[in-house]
Amino acid sequence: MYDYDLLVVGSANADLVIGVERRPAAGETVLGSDLAVHPGGKGANQAVAAARLGARTALLARVGDDAHGRLLLDSQRAAGVDTVGVLVGGAPTGVALITVDPSGDNSIVVSPGANGRLTPEDVRAATGLLQASRVVSTQLEIPLETVVEVVRNLAPASRFVLNPSPPRPLPREVLEACDPLIVNEHEAKVILGGSGVSDGPEDWARALLAHGPRSVVVTLGAEGALVASAEQIARIPSVKVDAVDTTGAGDAFTAALAWRLGAGASLEEAAAYAARVGAAAVTRRGAQESFPTAAEVAALCCAVPGDNPRAPGQGSGSAPGTSARGGSQ
Repeated sequence: MYDYDLLVVGSANADLVIGVERRPAAGETVLGSDLAVHPGGKGANQAVAAARLGARTALLARVGDDAHGRLLLDSQRAAGVDTVGVLVGGAPTGVALITVDPSGDNSIVVSPGANGRLTPEDVRAATGLLQASRVVSTQLEIPLETVVEVVRNLAPASRFVLNPSPPRPLPREVLEACDPLIVNEHEAKVILGGSGVSDGPEDWARALLAHGPRSVVVTLGAEGALVASAEQIARIPSVKVDAVDTTGAGDAFTAALAWRLGAGASLEEAAAYAARVGAAAVTRRGAQESFPTAAEVAALCCAVPGDNPRAPGQGSGSAPGTSARGGSQ
């Protein structure tokens, strides 16, 4: 019935990374390492992560008619993503300017570029793509009105997954479509308005469910994750690995979760698998280049004796569902 297991509607950026001994003060110039350019953006990352796992994946995004746009298209195609929905032109490709100091702390300036030109009209023109997709996943690095239009054009039986990053208040129409809404603590508090939010993730999940989502996943860093629906609230423990680089791990977690839900897994089972995927991703440097295949996820499961093979989940911006072993994360 569906041509695609997962359609990702979202951002595609070129990440421009320079290592520095220290970040410059106002008016100061410092020397850095050679410039490294990597394909990135939460939407593009999720699409690559799902395709690497074996999901039939498509991406609806916009890039510029420039070298960075070609880099992003090449990385998608190399992973097996169908780029029929990637629009070209209208603005330069989105760029993230990233400086990283020796401790690993980074400073990021993002120029949305073409991401900000992905419009509701583009979504309506791609209705056939949405109707052909079992699960649709998006984020908030594209205009909110575009996300609203995605919700309005979903196939009747398809599932909508949202990671509201960067967070902002969401209309009820979007919240009620989420199944699940995937948030970390900061994102949960922004959506809830920050008032009356207790310190317990179970309470955040209940409060979020009251705002309309059909289900919620709260990512908790080294403490794993929590899944919640009207029927249950359950904790998903973390996976112990030697974390090398957490870049993009939250995107890998979200992509794996969305794909497994579409394949018929329960929310708890999908989050457990997604945690394995996030754990595998943090054992290698980079974002898209670190995303594992299904075979590598299975190998990680077998290589961690004593861990619950159904376990783990985690969060946006760090290593989803992982706990560092043999060192700090």
